[in-house]
Amino acid sequence: MSEDDLKLDEFGPEEGGLPDTGGFDEDKSAGDLAPVFDVPVSISAVLGRSTLSVAQLLQLGQGSVLELDRKVGEAIDIYVNNRLVARGEVVIVDERLGVTMTEIIKDGDAQA
Repeated sequence: MSEDDLKLDEFGPEEGGLPDTGGFDEDKSAGDLAPVFDVPVSISAVLGRSTLSVAQLLQLGQGSVLELDRKVGEAIDIYVNNRLVARGEVVIVDERLGVTMTEIIKDGDAQA
């Protein structure tokens, strides 16, 4: 039997195959998620971070420059409900800033 003849469903979890999905039905569509479409989420695009003392913070004024921990062109972090979910790039859309997602962060991959 060649590798091309193998199918994923021929292996159980004990044999290194895919784990049980708990009854997940692959025939479900995005329409099945309709009940959660109206749930509000908070999205943040973090350009960078900086640590200041209260004294330094009070010295900031209009025109002050705050150095961040990122370099120009480095990916920004995109958070949904304070959870890192993606990385992206800043873009300009109709004279407004926007974010293009370039990488989706899977569970366990986040190094936040």
